Amino acid sequence: MMDSKLKSKIDSFFHQYKILHYKKRSMILHSNDSSSSVFYIKSGYIRVYRISEEGEELTLTILKPGDFFPLTYGFHHTQHSYYLEAITTLELWKAPQEHFLQFMRADADVFYELTNRIFIRFDGFLTRLEYLVFSNAYTKVATTLLMCAKGLGEEIGDQIIVKVPLTHKDIATMVGITRETTSLEMKKLERKGLLTRNGKNIVITNYKLLELEALQGNTEPISLPEAL
Repeated sequence: MMDSKLKSKIDSFFHQYKILHYKKRSMILHSNDSSSSVFYIKSGYIRVYRISEEGEELTLTILKPGDFFPLTYGFHHTQHSYYLEAITTLELWKAPQEHFLQFMRADADVFYELTNRIFIRFDGFLTRLEYLVFSNAYTKVATTLLMCAKGLGEEIGDQIIVKVPLTHKDIATMVGITRETTSLEMKKLERKGLLTRNGKNIVITNYKLLELEALQGNTEPISLPEAL
């Protein structure tokens, strides 16, 4: 978690700029858009995904309050090969890329924090890739739910509530399988008492047992990243 003093520095920088508001399911950036700005999320969640030549979606990551995008944080000016969609209503700041780079160069703590985030998220990509390639559908779904609980969850008593309202289709695009298969695997986990719903939010009722379920088909202990 970011140090409060450092968070205050970053907040102060972005407060200079106008705040933008988006409705749920609004497109923030399209594939091949070129941006010379850096965005900082005040509230809400964003899905980052790609579309294959066959038209299938694969969710790469979910951004939460306090995250930045594009994913390279404005280190270079480039077109994007992915889409960004607001999962919920969204508030974010938009700063010019050059101003953001000057801000980072002037403060070593800020630069360290942001580059560290890049490495953490890259580790998350590699971990997810491993499970997408080598696991069966049941293990893929269980592991993805564990990642959601760790990166997007709030612990309340013995339960963890995933704060993002994810549908079975959303989970399917994170796992790389069909919605129908995802629904079947999630029903298995529900029948075992490992997850339930609180309105539109997924609730992990027993994190430790879900970890054991995710170990099916894996010979190595699960080491989940800090970011999806």
